[in-house]
Amino acid sequence: LLIGPRGTAKTTAVRSLTDLLPTVKHSLCVNGCTEEMIEQLGMDGVCLECATKFGHGEALTAVDKVRIFELPLNARLDDVVGGINERVALEQNRVRLERGILGHADRHILYIDEVNLLDDAITDAILDAAAQGHYTVRRGPLKMTYNARLMLIGSMNPEEGRLRPQLMDRFGLRAVVRGLDDPALRYQAYERAMAYKHRPELFAASFAEGTLALAEEIQQARDRLPQVTVSDAARELGLKLVRQLAIDSNRAEITLFEAARAHAAADERHETLPEDVQAVALLALRQRQSPQLARFFADQEEEDAVLTAVFKA
Repeated sequence: LLIGPRGTAKTTAVRSLTDLLPTVKHSLCVNGCTEEMIEQLGMDGVCLECATKFGHGEALTAVDKVRIFELPLNARLDDVVGGINERVALEQNRVRLERGILGHADRHILYIDEVNLLDDAITDAILDAAAQGHYTVRRGPLKMTYNARLMLIGSMNPEEGRLRPQLMDRFGLRAVVRGLDDPALRYQAYERAMAYKHRPELFAASFAEGTLALAEEIQQARDRLPQVTVSDAARELGLKLVRQLAIDSNRAEITLFEAARAHAAADERHETLPEDVQAVALLALRQRQSPQLARFFADQEEEDAVLTAVFKA
């Protein structure tokens, strides 16, 4: 989650990830069918066409680059989760379910700009899909389950309202984005913006070598990550931070130590150090404290003390 004033390149930063992302298997079917779904659910877990293709030994997936799917604020719920294809219904007089943006974003990135302004119904759908890794669409007698194992990225301007706590908790890392302080850097940002505006292909080509090198570095770090372990010193520091901040959610440790492992992998190491925990602590633990919960628990302790006094009387 990127939080900061408008015009600080939050959206630009997310869109720039495109050339740095790794490869992933994606479905060749409009319904999102994969070989994995057959392994989990059997032939009934995929559409008839894919069941036939699988029976003939044909592939249901192909390797492709991870993509970024942007969710517009004016999207309807059917656009997000999927629904009946109205064109097919009108032209061919038959009803067919099609997956929505959540289904298409399986194993990819779902990006929501101005995420704090998202409609509540769509927010609930995203929360459910993110928690389960899949979701089911029902339209009358028709039912279809789609995988939604996605990475969620959001950006917001705090001046335009707060983010719902349920959705805030789904963002593991939260970065506060500020404008540049150095006048020279601000003018350089202006020059680069104009260079890209007038000749985008030439501008991209001038950074192609560095982009490819960084993409390869990220892929190597991803390959190294499964072997990275958390050292005793890093574990003790992380648990100490969570305890001192009085954070109740166990997602704090999950996010903190996974981010620390990723940081160590990017630094070409197979063991996390306390320095890795320190490097990601602000991103992982920022805003996980809750003054409202602190007041709630304090009130509960007062009530418990009154009841305990009555019992002892």
